[in-house]
Amino acid sequence: MALVDKTLTCSDCGAQFIFTSGEQEFFASRGYTNEPKRCTECRGARRNQPRGDGYSQREMHPAVCAQCGVDTMVPFRPRGDRPVYCSDCFSAMRR
Repeated sequence: MALVDKTLTCSDCGAQFIFTSGEQEFFASRGYTNEPKRCTECRGARRNQPRGDGYSQREMHPAVCAQCGVDTMVPFRPRGDRPVYCSDCFSAMRR
């Protein structure tokens, strides 16, 4: 099935935006079944809003990076059975 660009209407600002075939392929590869409700600008604005559920103020825990040995803080309690990485080493490993 060939995907074609779709014109959708943002539920926040009411502006029309294009849901490209490339974006549709990306959504499908991630298992998303719904189309986006918001345009790119409104999605970004919503993503940057502070959350009221306490998520944005996570408890941070001290750890030592398994790669470079630097002291770092992570948003989970290290268990000791798996390596923990600082953000720089983690980003480098993901590339």
